[in-house]
Amino acid sequence: MSEEQAMRRRIAAMQFAMWELHLFLDTHPNNCDAAKKLDDYKMRTEKLVKEFEEKFGPINETPQNTSRWAWISDPWPWEKEGN
Repeated sequence: MSEEQAMRRRIAAMQFAMWELHLFLDTHPNNCDAAKKLDDYKMRTEKLVKEFEEKFGPINETPQNTSRWAWISDPWPWEKEGN
């Protein structure tokens, strides 16, 4: 396994743990230990993502020079020729 793959797995594991803590806190909103763990995982995840992006580039590819509303001006699938 490459270093990039290992880092992606660590980030995914941290994100999974954060998701589970979010779900736990939905049913246990007063659990201070879980809230502290969530904050800890969030900081560790942000650090890992920053380290990953410094080494390998953006973790999530986003198109450049596009508006978030660009899809509105594109033709709909049924408007394209040949459908």
